[in-house]
Amino acid sequence: MSEQRTTQGAAIIRTLRQQLTSQALTAGNKLPAERELADLFDTTRITVKEALHHLEAEGLIYREERRGWFVSRPRLVYNPVSRSHFHALVAAQQRVAATRVLSCESVLAPAELVSEMALAPLSRLTRICRLRSIDRRPVLYTEHYLIPAYFPAIDEQDLSQSLTRLYERHYGLHYGRSRFDICPTAARGEAARALSLAEGSPVLAVTRINYDQQGRIIDCDREIWRHDAVRIRIDSHESAFSG
Repeated sequence: MSEQRTTQGAAIIRTLRQQLTSQALTAGNKLPAERELADLFDTTRITVKEALHHLEAEGLIYREERRGWFVSRPRLVYNPVSRSHFHALVAAQQRVAATRVLSCESVLAPAELVSEMALAPLSRLTRICRLRSIDRRPVLYTEHYLIPAYFPAIDEQDLSQSLTRLYERHYGLHYGRSRFDICPTAARGEAARALSLAEGSPVLAVTRINYDQQGRIIDCDREIWRHDAVRIRIDSHESAFSG
């Protein structure tokens, strides 16, 4: 990178960061197109794009595939071991939550879940895919893998509600303990499309193996979060999460 390009990029980052942190550019608003910003700063689109990616890494802005760049809203503070379900968690932070069910179907258990969930080879699971939004922005793609014997006819239920509450009311199952894996990864396939991300965009993955009150594994949750939409905060005094 040339010295001039480095200097121009730093100036763009500094100027936009000031506009963002002072809220002159307000949350949820769309930024000018990259070509317009290049004209405004008298530089190239490549330099503008690099500056925007830098601000995206800071969580100040985000990009939606084929729509452009937007000013980020505050990150959701999320404790994965909390019993507060998604809608209650979002409402407690003065935000608006929504859940859309994408599919519910019987599938062969993914190979990596056979051992994780103590399944027999070629077992079938019920997979529920959902897209969850905060303030009308999709931020979380989830795949829930349920052991069918514990959840007969679950496809006839309202799956946009909290599954934890559904488990309790309709099936008499309560979460006991859970086992977590949290790691950064790249958006792929349906998750990338649902979250309006380019393939390979950074996301945060939370995988949870859940046990019921009798110590039996009953399901596995896979959460794919837009990395700029969430802040993980663990409180060891709180108990297992409710989906």
